[in-house]
Parts: sequence; structure tokens; C-alpha cells
Amino acid sequence: MKINRIMALQLMAALSLSIGFTSCSKKSGSKGTSAATGWKINDKKGGFQYNAKYKKQETPPGMVAVEGGTFTMGKVQDDPMHDWNNTPNQQHVQSFYMDETEVTNFMYTEYLFWLKTIFPPTDENYKNIYVGALPDTLVWRNRLGYNETMTNNYLRHPAYANYPVVGVNWIQAVEFSKWRTDRVNEAILEREGYLKKDSKITEVKAESTFSTESYLASPTSTYGGNEELVYKGQRNKLAAKDDAKNVYAQRTSGIILPEYRLPTEAEWEYAAVALGGIREYNTYKGKKKYPWSGQYTRSGKRQYRGDQLANFKQGKGDYGGIAGWSDDGADITNEVKKYPPNDFGLYDMAGNVAEWVADVYRPIVDDEANDFNYYRGNVYMKNKIGEDGKVEMVTTENITYDTLSNGRIMARNFPGQIAQVAIDDNETYLRQNFSKSDNRNYRDGDKQSTRFYNFGNEEEADEKKDDKNRMYDSPKHSVTKDSLGNLIRKYDHSDKRTTLVNDDSRVYKGGSWRDRAYWLDPASRRYYPQDMATDYIGFRCAMSKVGPKSGKKKARG
Repeated sequence: MKINRIMALQLMAALSLSIGFTSCSKKSGSKGTSAATGWKINDKKGGFQYNAKYKKQETPPGMVAVEGGTFTMGKVQDDPMHDWNNTPNQQHVQSFYMDETEVTNFMYTEYLFWLKTIFPPTDENYKNIYVGALPDTLVWRNRLGYNETMTNNYLRHPAYANYPVVGVNWIQAVEFSKWRTDRVNEAILEREGYLKKDSKITEVKAESTFSTESYLASPTSTYGGNEELVYKGQRNKLAAKDDAKNVYAQRTSGIILPEYRLPTEAEWEYAAVALGGIREYNTYKGKKKYPWSGQYTRSGKRQYRGDQLANFKQGKGDYGGIAGWSDDGADITNEVKKYPPNDFGLYDMAGNVAEWVADVYRPIVDDEANDFNYYRGNVYMKNKIGEDGKVEMVTTENITYDTLSNGRIMARNFPGQIAQVAIDDNETYLRQNFSKSDNRNYRDGDKQSTRFYNFGNEEEADEKKDDKNRMYDSPKHSVTKDSLGNLIRKYDHSDKRTTLVNDDSRVYKGGSWRDRAYWLDPASRRYYPQDMATDYIGFRCAMSKVGPKSGKKKARG
């Protein structure tokens, strides 16, 4: 009996010791204590503050999630056009968000309204900002066709409100994306109580607009340094007292979204194909020629059998079919969401309008250099730092303008944003992954891509018109304006120019209402000058996904 009692006491001691170790182990790995130092985290008395309540990135307005993965980028069908610019290669893209539809006239006119309100074109300082953002409605005109109805009505008439915007060049699409980033984050910060309610409408002036990057770099400079509009801590009823920290919103807050941007070519093609499995070209067998399954452009479902699955040109002089019978529902563009979405829930990834993507065009996709998040067009910039060590803000006096080839002047930044400059040797010295700011020409086959190219003689070579240093002999036009606003046009009349491929030629993807079915294949790729617009190219935005690839909570296996 005595022995059993001793064994029982020993067992109880062992259990208490085990419980003690377990509780200690849990404590060291808990959210309230650092697993590295054992120090308390988010202690009210001070110390390291970290957002332990963050769950996941919220779905941006107008977008759907696209889970990343691997696929065969390029054309696996026959290439009757003999472009040879889209040979199959295996690529992997990370998860991202993409607009459910193309950017519509309604969405773009909201942008125009904001510009006109904040930067009145009647003000001499801002007269080029609104005008530079206007779509080119004259793209509808045809020498032998009557299209004045679209010229006068397509952009602003409510009948076309939900039609995809056209007449927008690549640069304008990029500027719209930047504007959208700031407006969405401005609304989020207001919702979360970091900005005064409705200040973005009633109290914003041209000299003090909201910029996401400016807010993160210097919150006290937001809205021109107006402390009545920018709160140091949350100021709403939804925020608990413990959460109303005496700090501005930061990256660590987890509420500020990444930037809206144009999708890369790889992202766009991956999203359009919407594969359920790997698109290996040796086992592909042509089962996904279009964003939908099958080899045909008509629906095979009993209820919709024979209906066209996209808006495209069906033949010469046939933009929609016979009225009331084989009609696809449109002759020009059509309202978004009029055709079935693909498996990712994205509409009009084939037909309606072709779409700008971020990439600079080259005849090859260099999968030997990179097969992860492929993108050609990186131009790395950094914030401009003044002599006082603080970031320099854009003001009314130093707005950057570009003069396009047609003479239009476009603003490339707004007051309240941070001025940007190219990176220098401080960022590139002894780096292995990049060596200069502009990487558009990297490994594209021209002489400048070689390792020992003498960049110091580039300007001298241009002055001598030495074309031996240039692979892509595109015309060198120069369009500027003098102090009186008169256009100074200098056209390149050389007969040695053999191509339109240059650093300002951008890829556009997908077919449009003007294209035959061949161009509906997501792998097809074409290019166009970035400062020119058409009546068949539109765009949609994308946004990178931060955090895990998918929303699965449990570990695999």
C-alpha cells in the first residue's frame, strides 16, 4: 500500500512538471510573447508593437481573386500567321487580383470628374492635366464610314456607361491605375478612422491631394499637413479603445492595399486561360483554345446552344451575324458581363476589346532568364530625398509633363505625391540581380544588352546617327512644344528604319470586336505604340496578392 502511494505521488509530480513545460512552451510561442526573445509584444507600457490581428488582404473593389500556378505561356495551336513571337514556354505566376470586367466608360468618367474638380482646366497651372487624360474619341472616325454617333456619344452617353472605355492609350491606362490606388486607399483609411470623414470630397485641394506612398512616408504631410484631416490613431466608433493607438496607419496595419496596375502579359494570359490543371504543351491536345472549353466559339449547352460566347468579327462585313438569328448581340463593343465568364469569374477575356498589358514588346519571351512572374518593362525608381533628408513632394511648380507623339501633353504626377528619380550606384553596386534603373532592353538580343557595351558613347552615337548600335531600327520622331505652346515636329524620314519595335511599344492581348476568331486565343500577342489609342483596345487593372498563395487554412497532407 505504501509503495502504491509513493508511485502515485511520483506520477502526480511528473504530470505537474509536464503541464508546466507545456504551458511554458505555449507561452513562449503565443501571440503575446516573442518566440525569439521572450519579451512581451504589444505591451501597453511600451515595447515592440505588431499587428497580431491581421487575417488576410481584403478583396479590392471590382476585382476577383486569381490563384497563381504554373502554365504553358505561348501558342500551342498552329501558327498560321507565322508570327513566331509566342512559342510555348513554362511559366509560374503568383496569386493576384484582377478586374472582373474591363474598365468601363462609367469608371473612367469618374476619374475625369475627379481631375476636373481638383485640377480645374480653367486654371493656368492645371490646364493640361484634365485634357491630357481625356480619351481620344476621334478614334471612331473612318474615311469611308459614318461613325459620328460613337465619336459624339460613346464616352459620356448613359447608354454606353457600362461599355468598355476605348481611345485610351497605355500611358493613360497607367495613370488611371495610379489614381485608383490612391482613391481606394483614401476611402479605406477614412472607413477605418484614420482620415476625417468626407474630407476627400469637401476639403481636398489641388495643392494637397492624397497619395498612398506619401501618406506612408510622411503622414503629417498628407493633405498639405492639415492635422484636422489626418488622425494620429483611429477615430471611429467601430475601433475599440485598446485598438485606438496613438499612431498613424502603416504597412504593418495591414489595411492599406498594394497598388492597382496593369497586369503583366503572363498574368493576363494565365487569367484568360483559367486552367484547372497544368497546360503542358505535350499533353495539352488543344482542349483550351479559348478562355472557355472546346474548339468552337458557340455554346454547346442545350439552353444556349448556338449562342456566340464572345463579341468578335465573324467574317468580312460580318460584325455580329444575321439580326435575330445568329447574332452575337453587338456590332461594336458590348456592355460588360453580356457573355459568360471564364472559370476564374472574369468576363470578356476574349472579344469585346483587346487589352493593354504592362510589358514592353519583344519578339521573344526570355524564359531562360526567368520563369517566375515574367515581366519585361522594369524601370526601377526611388523617392527623391532633399538635402534636409526628407522626401521631396511634387508641388504645382514641379508637375512632370510628357509631350506625346500627337502633341498632347500629359501630366505624369500630381501635387502631394513623392517625386521619383532613377536609382544610382548606391543601389546597384555589387548587386547580382540588377545593375541599372532601366531594364527594358535586358537580354533582348541587341548590342546594348551585351555585358561590355560602352554606354558612355550612346549619346555620341545617336548624334552621328550610327545605327550599328541599335538592333530595333524604329523611327526617331521628336515632338515638343515651345514656350508659346506651338508644336515643334521633327519626323525621322530615314529609309533605314525597318521596325516599330522600341522601348515604347507595349503588348496588348486578346481579340476585340474588330478581330477574327484567331485573335481570341489568349496566347496571341500584338503590340502598339504606348502613346497611341484605338477604338478596339481597352484595359483592366490587376493587383498583387500579399501573403499565402491560397486561402486554405489547413496544412496540406
